[in-house]
Amino acid sequence: MTEPTASPAPPLSTTPRTTLGRKRDRAGTDRASLHEVLDAALICHLGLVLDGHPQVLPTGYGRDGEVLYLHGSSGARSMLAAGAEPEVCVTVTLLDAVVYSRTLNDHSMNYRSAVIYGRPRLVTDPAQKEHGLRVISEHLAPGSWDHARVPNGKELAAVTVLALPLDEASVKARTGPPTDDPAELSSRAWAGLLPLHQQWGTPVPAPDLAADVPAPPHITERRI
Repeated sequence: MTEPTASPAPPLSTTPRTTLGRKRDRAGTDRASLHEVLDAALICHLGLVLDGHPQVLPTGYGRDGEVLYLHGSSGARSMLAAGAEPEVCVTVTLLDAVVYSRTLNDHSMNYRSAVIYGRPRLVTDPAQKEHGLRVISEHLAPGSWDHARVPNGKELAAVTVLALPLDEASVKARTGPPTDDPAELSSRAWAGLLPLHQQWGTPVPAPDLAADVPAPPHITERRI
């Protein structure tokens, strides 16, 4: 019996802002590559113009399908401004290695990155807001939503949740060894990769945690 052929992932949008001007061979072409970058990283940078000045702020996020959820304090002016639906730019970057070449001009990095443009929607419906916070929590700290107390009404009111569609996005990545000019291959300068690996350490209990409360599996077994 013939196995069914998997459908190809839908392509990413192609707009003037998401079309790479340089190194076009490094561009991701489908939504699976976008999802892979967003699901692997933990922190994004939210860029917007506030009072005529650019601001770029690090924040946690979570992805649910084709929507990126962001959150912050309800008193944060950046969140209030973004909630007024101006255009924003969200970026995510993962550094995998530093690339050492025989010439400094050809030094580089192996990385994966995503850039999303759009107008975020302020999430006001309590059920949708709680859903957005669960998506964010389960991305940053998987298993916590069903383990710890969920936000109460007062806590929900103190948090702003934004929903940004992934309609306009680009992905760029570099992999592989250095690409020195053939004329430089006789150089005795070292060339290669210095990989960067991240891993979780041993959980450290809070000083006021009861001694007989063990770290649960969703923490002790976590891996990147």
